[in-house]
Amino acid sequence: MPALNARSTADIQASDAAHHWHPFTDSADLAATGTRVIRSAQGCWLTGNDGERLLDGMAGLWCVNVGYGREEIVEAVARQMRELPYYNTFFQCTHPSATEFAEALTEVAPPHMNRVFFTNSGSESNDTVFRLARVYWDCMGQASKKMFVARRNAYHGSTVVGASLGGMGAMHAQSGLPIEGIRHIGQPYWFGEGRDMDEAEFGLIRARELEAAIDEIGADRIAAFIAEPIQGAGGVIIPPATYWPEIARVCRERDILLITDEVICGFGRTGSWFGAEHFGVQADLSPIAKGMTSGYIPMGGVLISDRVAGPVMEKAGEFYHGYTYSGHPAACAAGIANLRILREEKLVERVRDDIGPYLKSRWMTLADHPLVGQARMLGLLGALEIVADKRTMARFPGGAGARCRDLCVRNGLVMRAVGDTMIVSPPLILSYEEAEELVVRARKSLDDLADAMTREGWRGAA
Repeated sequence: MPALNARSTADIQASDAAHHWHPFTDSADLAATGTRVIRSAQGCWLTGNDGERLLDGMAGLWCVNVGYGREEIVEAVARQMRELPYYNTFFQCTHPSATEFAEALTEVAPPHMNRVFFTNSGSESNDTVFRLARVYWDCMGQASKKMFVARRNAYHGSTVVGASLGGMGAMHAQSGLPIEGIRHIGQPYWFGEGRDMDEAEFGLIRARELEAAIDEIGADRIAAFIAEPIQGAGGVIIPPATYWPEIARVCRERDILLITDEVICGFGRTGSWFGAEHFGVQADLSPIAKGMTSGYIPMGGVLISDRVAGPVMEKAGEFYHGYTYSGHPAACAAGIANLRILREEKLVERVRDDIGPYLKSRWMTLADHPLVGQARMLGLLGALEIVADKRTMARFPGGAGARCRDLCVRNGLVMRAVGDTMIVSPPLILSYEEAEELVVRARKSLDDLADAMTREGWRGAA
């Protein structure tokens, strides 16, 4: 059988169409257009179908924080695979890599988080916190505390529990979700839902929706509030500065566990090790994944506070939960090497003090474009709001984000469209030159979109 890279693009596309069912993809549309084949990658760059180079503005799927082609990770995984390719962590067993990685993770976690439960993805991590929070309250003698409060337009994965905790309407409509026991409140999306008021006031109003939900449901029935520090798949929604302190106050005063979903925001993406730290709040549980291994091998986990770990470990007996590949040796080896790179190259500090502020300064220049209603960025998470009219902030009928995304690819840049919001999350190793290139290619794509819209008669795009 020939090596994959020896096959022609057409051959790969034909085989893919016949056998591969893609996640989050319109299969009929994909069959009509054909898949985009990515053959290799190095640093911040992808090599596509037939040798074209793409600047990866999304770090894969928010995850390749240390960039592609890191031989340190490859070699660490190879060594581990030769020595111990697999063993489980059930039944009172462990192995050196799981122990070392757990220790390394708690060294970079907030000081009150000294335990990690290993999973294989962010979705599994959110399934785990759903169960763990309920078990915690059972151990505290408050078994009625079972409900979760989450946010509309949040994303917490695509398993049944993860998708239910998330607030994506399309996902709920397609599969009859959410499951019982979950209440969704408003998101802190000032540009989309609060421009008629002061941003700080809006942040407080949205945070106090949590308090209103608690008053309605009863604090004695609510286990936890879960939210992403910055909403990722919802459109890189950066909350007003007033939002998170107020959320933390409500959870503290009403005795509700606070869960910050760090799957995207963790491991330096915001310029802090974790998003909760950036916003100055202390979580009780934090699902993690993605940047945990920089995507080199699938892995996830849950950082567990001493508050939660103590009672559960003392009172619950056996926690009937886990995965065959929890703490997989090769994944742990990848994670250990990944953390070493992040620490030795000071990539978290670099996002905070260097490349983050630099890219933001360049990114914000795109706000002057006729199609951009708002540009925003925090750390290495950025968004552009595409509008047809900058005076009213009206959107294009039928949307324009997907067209802009396709133009970006044509111009050698991977950006993602969330409706009419264009988002970026590049590797933390992005250079100044690559940051400039990212912004140049983004502007060229916006110009191309404006030209197309003008030809179609949209005067606001001129």
